[in-house]
Amino acid sequence: MTRARRAQVRRFAAKAVSEAGKIRASSAHQTRAGFTMSSFIQTLHLAWQNTNSLLCVGLDPEPAKFPGALANRSDAIFDFCRKIVDATAPFACAFKPQIAYFSAHRAEDQLEQLIAHIHLKHPGLPVILDAKRGDIGSTAEQYAREAFDRYRADAVTVNPYMGFDSLEPYLEHKDKGVIVLCRTSNPGGSDLQFLDVGGRPLYQTVARRAAQQWNTSGQMGLVVGATFPNEIEVVRSLVGDMPLLIPGIGAQGGDVEATVRAGRTAAGTGMLINSSRAIIYAGNGDDYADAAARAAEKTRDGINAYR
Repeated sequence: MTRARRAQVRRFAAKAVSEAGKIRASSAHQTRAGFTMSSFIQTLHLAWQNTNSLLCVGLDPEPAKFPGALANRSDAIFDFCRKIVDATAPFACAFKPQIAYFSAHRAEDQLEQLIAHIHLKHPGLPVILDAKRGDIGSTAEQYAREAFDRYRADAVTVNPYMGFDSLEPYLEHKDKGVIVLCRTSNPGGSDLQFLDVGGRPLYQTVARRAAQQWNTSGQMGLVVGATFPNEIEVVRSLVGDMPLLIPGIGAQGGDVEATVRAGRTAAGTGMLINSSRAIIYAGNGDDYADAAARAAEKTRDGINAYR
């Protein structure tokens, strides 16, 4: 990296930290002034109602796929995602940035700035930090601080493999969402998730415990992949109206109709159906944001057709 390039990165990092700090100060001022900040579940229900959408737009930025106008820019990841967010917000109920796509490119400061931008410009739409964290209590405390204090996410995805005490530090953030991996969309998920545990598959044990024992904050949800609609239906029967984050439509080929019919609640909501690559890379030219908006609108309408 050249000296000029390093200086450019430092300037952008300073700007990102400054702007994120302004958002945090504004949030703190609202709390001190007597406004009650909504919980994740409250925000999500309002988003379903106000947007008439179950679409969650995943933000998985890969600089190699960016249009040429963003090449060699130190703020390329933020700018790409910002334009995607602003273009697709009218059709989405939530956004889900995947942390690895930022940290792999040393763009954590751009992730901070992106989430601050979403809260400022689209305050009714919750942000789910897709991190899939899972570790012992003391380390989990730091991961929870990272998700909720540093990045200011409204919810985070977590891995329950180490048991309830690895989830407790997240649940101590009473208004924040904790979305637990249950039945994942990847083919290898069956290696463990279908193991017999007392006469039922492990994923069903996770679903039961999430609904009956673990949800101490009332802000818990589950990840269940669209590639397995039969399992979505089973999980819905076990957890009632608990929100389900459902990846796997779009590039992974999940069936939208089967997903919606299996996972919807009696109110026709209850799901955050995620699509990432099929939306954010719908176009590869300078009009990529417009192409993403069209893809998001089409996906939103396709989901709503079966509600």
